[in-house]
Amino acid sequence: MTDPALSHAEQAALTAGAAMWETVAVPHAGVPSVRLADGPMGIASGRVDERDVALLTPCPTALGASWDVDLVRRVGALVGHEAVRMSVDLVLAPNLNLPRSPLVGRSFELFSEDPFLTGSLGVAWLQGMQSTGTGAVAKHLVCNDSETQRNSMNVRIGERPLREVYLLPFEMAAEAGAAGLLTAYNRVNGLYCAEHAPILSEIVRADWRFEGLLVSDWFGTMSSDSLAAGLSLEMPGPGRFMGDRLIDADPALVAAAASHVARTAVRWSAAKAVPIDPADAEALLVEAAAAGFTLLRNEGGLLPLVPGRERRIAVIGPNATSPCFQGGTFARIALTPYAVNPLDALRARFAGIAEVVHEPGVDPSPRLPPMNVTPARDLGDGCTRGMTIDYFADHALSGEPLASETRATNSLTWFTGMHELGAWDCDGAVRASGLFNPTRSGEHDLRVGGTGAVRLLVDGREVLCHDQQIAPGDIMGVLKAGDSEGVAVRLEAGRPVSIRVEFRYGKARAQGLWFGIREPDEPEAMLARAVAAARSADAVLLVIGETSDSGVESKDRADTAIDPPQQRLIERVCAANPRTAIIANVGHAFDTSWEEQAAAMILAWYPGQGFGPALAAVVAGDREPGGRMPVTIARRDEDYPAFDTTPNGAGNLAYDEGVRIGYRGMPHPRHALGAGFGYARFAIAAAAVAPTPEGWVVELDVENVSAHAGSEVVQVYRAEPEITLIGFAKVHLAPGERQRIAIPLARRRMMIWDGGWQLLGKRATLLVGRSAVDTPFRLDLPLA
Repeated sequence: MTDPALSHAEQAALTAGAAMWETVAVPHAGVPSVRLADGPMGIASGRVDERDVALLTPCPTALGASWDVDLVRRVGALVGHEAVRMSVDLVLAPNLNLPRSPLVGRSFELFSEDPFLTGSLGVAWLQGMQSTGTGAVAKHLVCNDSETQRNSMNVRIGERPLREVYLLPFEMAAEAGAAGLLTAYNRVNGLYCAEHAPILSEIVRADWRFEGLLVSDWFGTMSSDSLAAGLSLEMPGPGRFMGDRLIDADPALVAAAASHVARTAVRWSAAKAVPIDPADAEALLVEAAAAGFTLLRNEGGLLPLVPGRERRIAVIGPNATSPCFQGGTFARIALTPYAVNPLDALRARFAGIAEVVHEPGVDPSPRLPPMNVTPARDLGDGCTRGMTIDYFADHALSGEPLASETRATNSLTWFTGMHELGAWDCDGAVRASGLFNPTRSGEHDLRVGGTGAVRLLVDGREVLCHDQQIAPGDIMGVLKAGDSEGVAVRLEAGRPVSIRVEFRYGKARAQGLWFGIREPDEPEAMLARAVAAARSADAVLLVIGETSDSGVESKDRADTAIDPPQQRLIERVCAANPRTAIIANVGHAFDTSWEEQAAAMILAWYPGQGFGPALAAVVAGDREPGGRMPVTIARRDEDYPAFDTTPNGAGNLAYDEGVRIGYRGMPHPRHALGAGFGYARFAIAAAAVAPTPEGWVVELDVENVSAHAGSEVVQVYRAEPEITLIGFAKVHLAPGERQRIAIPLARRRMMIWDGGWQLLGKRATLLVGRSAVDTPFRLDLPLA
């Protein structure tokens, strides 16, 4: 419908962004500009000041492991409050794609391999966010389920798996009133998602009756066909195919797109909620991290550690001091320098109770080492570690910096905010400087990389210079944090040196700079020290896992294995002390064939900035590990229904497994969907199913039969035509408490797509239990 207050030219202008993260305003018509930001794990990019530090929540896979709708809703609200604080109106989240393969580089951003669990938790997250007055734009519609050649690859998929599996989470988000849906880069059955009329117009607009925003991923429009297909908004601005370029386009199509943009801008620029109290936010981040910790093994009740039983605890492994709080994505959060690592949190919790010793065992950062420095200048910000970052408007780094800050990180990414100019359309420079105090004498490996020219100086002496600039037309996916150059520099222990990195950038859509220093050490000596520490301890906490560049946007993994040096560390440490608990800081399904060497194993995923305190609380028994598996782990790589993510020579990636993604096509896994347990034990009884006006309800009794307070996750599966999760509930019970719970089942959950939604038949079988392979109750369900 044409808005009489808007001219055709103004309507056309509304269909493309005004800048990298802002939409066009038409003040006289009451249409404001709104600001967008990325944000599955916190507010990243797009905020008014990109140097503002955001809170980092657990990754969606960790939230998926919680199976806790209420908790995920509160986390979504927390990110919404952060958006309010940072003047952001719309957030590109939640990510509702599915990890078809364990190799998917971005799998940590995804809730689960199951579409119903993904949709349920995604809806809870967006409802929490939108309760703060901030709009959620769910992404990436659709089948952006891997990263290899994501900008060009063509998914070949049948109508049934597309409707039942890959579109289902987006349909649930649309029904829940999401502010918008963001289209993927890839093609589906020959059409780019941003110009896919059968999906955008026929399914989303007509079938789902969705009236929210349909927006392209950044630089994801490929032609002006997107307008006719149903796209509302091309981002970023200025538009390449929409916006002012539509001045001669069909006025009715332009008016329809502009109407969606205008309504969205008016709705989500309205009054916002009051930001959350920092203490409440911190408590929620710790609660959420622990709720996702998934205990899969606990022989002899090793965990929790009992005060007085263990007088010497060895904390071993690289991730104890260099944890992977988050994955390598362009939605990466500028982590607060005050985040507590697992070792420091464990030492604080067991102070006066047990001696805590530590050895890394292997190099904590095999690809990009940390930058353990103190700032070159005191900026009055209270930061005592990290680099002083100065921003300049020219390559000469002349005069006083336009802005300065302290960053305790070894990797920086910018979309805007570099001296308050867009990084896409300007030249400039950054200087990072700090003071490094070596603890060992010898050859140190100094590394630096970036999207522009970089220069590295030690005590004012140039030791490395790299002049390559990024091409202006390169898309965001070219950034590969950690692809650095190195130089060996001999340094003396106890003799501090100044480190300075100069970064000169040109016009590009995104900018990145990374750096680090690796001190000299022999791998065998590191391993020997770890084994000795394990042998002398009463219990071992072996914290292994990934670095933040192990899972990245725009690149899939080569295999499912953890690094070979860490596998060797596991073998040697477990042999030295059988009372070893492995804490796996990994954000996806991976090979755990070594797990039986240890007495206990917890999957911690990427748990956000609450990792350290949450782990200390769980290990000490102050909290229980509340997670259940959101993905399936196979016994062999060959068992995954979908594994290879590389398109064929024609650019096609066939979803030949159909609807049998993950657990649906894996009857004998190592760890099934929904598997896991806490410290409490539960009994389930008296399961029954009854009809309701909306469908059916499964009721059953759950009793805590242990001395620990804890939680149980009850799951309902449909047996035909393949096992399918259709309902779940998480219940928290005190010791001895018993509760009757009800799990509603919508009528749609008993339908399949066959040219339309059809009931399965006259009868169906429901499976009720604790995981996809632990379903002791079979209920007969009449459908007609």
